[in-house]
Amino acid sequence: MPVSLSKLNKKTNMATQIFVNLAVSDLNKSVEFFTKLGYTFNPKFTDEKATCMIISDTIYVMLLTRTFFQTFTQKEIIDAHKAIETSIALSADSKDEVNAMVDKAVDAGATIPNPATDYGFMYQHSFDDLDGHHWEYVWMDPNGMPEHQDS
Repeated sequence: MPVSLSKLNKKTNMATQIFVNLAVSDLNKSVEFFTKLGYTFNPKFTDEKATCMIISDTIYVMLLTRTFFQTFTQKEIIDAHKAIETSIALSADSKDEVNAMVDKAVDAGATIPNPATDYGFMYQHSFDDLDGHHWEYVWMDPNGMPEHQDS
């Protein structure tokens, strides 16, 4: 008897994983940069063309040399210093943690495209990494969020 997909999902309760793929100009410099931010890498998925940066148990960033990245697409790989392909947003436990991550990034060579924004219930700050990829760190207080009002 076939098992329904909904029953299978309830049994396995498997978390979805995300693998963000980013083209980088210099893999070693990128590894050095993100190591300074406190991230680690999975040696099983690391060679001279790519590495797997571990963000959490379910979030990974594949840093791929531009040449290797190009083998996965026929589209042009943009220069993230000139155009934006994505904004990678990660949560933080506090405003201080947001600022600490951005400070580490700047110390490691990142640039700040915009000042921090404080909405009271939400605080965000961002940086562009060595290759121009845009990263945001966000803290939110769900209890402080304004109530949704229909207009």
